[in-house]
Amino acid sequence: MSQLAPKLIVGLGNPGAEYAETRHNAGFWFCERLARELGVSFGKEARFHGLAANARADGVWLLMPQTFMNRSGQSVAALARFYRIDPAEILVVHDELDIPPGQLRLKFGGGLGGHNGLKDITAHLGTQDYWRLRVGIGHPGDRNEVVNFVLKPPRREESELIDESLDRALLAWPLMARGDWNAATQRLNTRPAAPKPPRPTP
Repeated sequence: MSQLAPKLIVGLGNPGAEYAETRHNAGFWFCERLARELGVSFGKEARFHGLAANARADGVWLLMPQTFMNRSGQSVAALARFYRIDPAEILVVHDELDIPPGQLRLKFGGGLGGHNGLKDITAHLGTQDYWRLRVGIGHPGDRNEVVNFVLKPPRREESELIDESLDRALLAWPLMARGDWNAATQRLNTRPAAPKPPRPTP
């Protein structure tokens, strides 16, 4: 498992206003929040097929591919090769069907879970050995409904849970930024405590 500090944070999603609020864009949502936290703005980078921001003080690039999900690897590989960033120094943030809203999973390498963005990134990088932050969006319960599900906005209660999970991910960013992946994994992979029921009034 790599303990290198990240040099490239990739948020996955689809470009265009019609996709902005859809579940498949959870990776974009995190990247936008992180950019605000680091005080940087995204600009179009044609050579990297995406929107990119360079947080120089933190030694990290943020990237939101504008190639559509299933061609994300074209964008990631272009930036990584240009700046000689090793796959082990890349964190990809993406939506995850197999995790309920409100939960996160940080992991290095491993399977692709049928995620088209990860499949293309792996194909372009030639390895699965990069970090992933999986943002739970839940599952529709029927695999035939998956495409329709990820391309729709989450329900209000789901949206609130996803927002809270992204806030927790942002709080763990300092750990990830210094390459303390063990501590970050421990913090993020712990399920948040269920809210306590209100006490009955006497």
